[in-house]
Order: sequence, then structure tokens, then C-alpha cells
Amino acid sequence: MPLQAHVRMVPRWVPVAIALAAILAGAVLEIAWGQTPPVPGMEGLSSDERAFVERNPERWRRMSPEERQRALDRYRYWHSMPPEQRRAVRENVQHFRALPFAERQRILEDFQRWNELPEGRRQELQLAYDRFQRLPAEQRDRILERFRAFQRLPPQEQARVMENYERWQRLSPEERARLRERIQQMSPEERERFRRERRADDPPR
Repeated sequence: MPLQAHVRMVPRWVPVAIALAAILAGAVLEIAWGQTPPVPGMEGLSSDERAFVERNPERWRRMSPEERQRALDRYRYWHSMPPEQRRAVRENVQHFRALPFAERQRILEDFQRWNELPEGRRQELQLAYDRFQRLPAEQRDRILERFRAFQRLPPQEQARVMENYERWQRLSPEERARLRERIQQMSPEERERFRRERRADDPPR
């Protein structure tokens, strides 16, 4: 897959947003809720979930139905994690809290961007990130190095790269295969000349 595909599929903030979602799932359980008497309105909850709510009934009463459901979803997600994953989340919480304010703010802004994405797009990015994580370490390193090189390009050059990616996406599978074969058969000099010609074909900015 071309570098640009990885750039488009996995924006830089996606891994951070995915990690932060897990951090927040754990962080909600790190809050000191304080023991208080039982509260009504908890029909259908398990005994563990009731105990979770009863730690802070006033806060529970102030929550909207949607907020209560999100809190329960996080609680259930947390308890579905294996012990080693919970331990990793706790460590991530501590690491997040130790970050400078500006860095925490940037991560929270990225997380907000993640939350604003449509559910289908979040699932697509999650799958892309999972595929990336399953790649061999050497291949991941190559992709990350190319991505860093892309980030170092001037904005005009980045735009040109992304336009080439869009052009690649519009090709049929047969056209892509023919183009790959043509490039593979080129000498280094021919490949460089081919790149220069493609740049010359780009519209002026």
C-alpha cells in the first residue's frame, strides 16, 4: 500500500485517541466516589454495578440517562479487560496526569476530534490502526519513517503527495497493477525521470 494510504488511513492522532479512550475507561474508576447509603432507580443492575453507583449517589442523580449509560459502559468495559490490560491502563492514567498541561490539552483536543467522527469512520480507523499494529516491527518502522518524512515536507509538497494518492485511488485494480509493474521494471534513473514528469503534470499553485 502506498505511503499516502497509511497517512490517510491512520491520522497521527488516531492512536492517541484510541489509547485515551481506554485511559478514560480506567480513569473513571480511579475517582474517589465515597461511601453513601443506597439510592433508588437502579433496577436491572448487577450487584457489582449497584455497588459502583452507591459510591456516589448524588453524582448519579445529577447525571442524565445518557451520562449514566456511558458511566456503566465504561465500568463494564473496565471489568471486561484482562488484569494485564487494566494494569497498563492504570499506568497510562499516571503517565497522562504527569504530562505537561499543553500536552494533555493537545491529547484531549485530539480525543474530542475522535469523538466527533461518525461511528463508521471511527470503526474504519480502529481497524486500520489494528492492522498497522499487527504488521512486523520492521514494516511499522518503515511506514513511520516515511510518514515523518511526509510531515517534514513543505505544505505545497504535502498537497501534491495527497493529490497523487487521490489519483491512485481513482485507478482501477488493473491500472494499478500495470503501473506497479511498469515502475518495478524501471531503472533508478528512469524512476526519477518518471517522478519529475509526474510533478510537471501537476497543475500550478
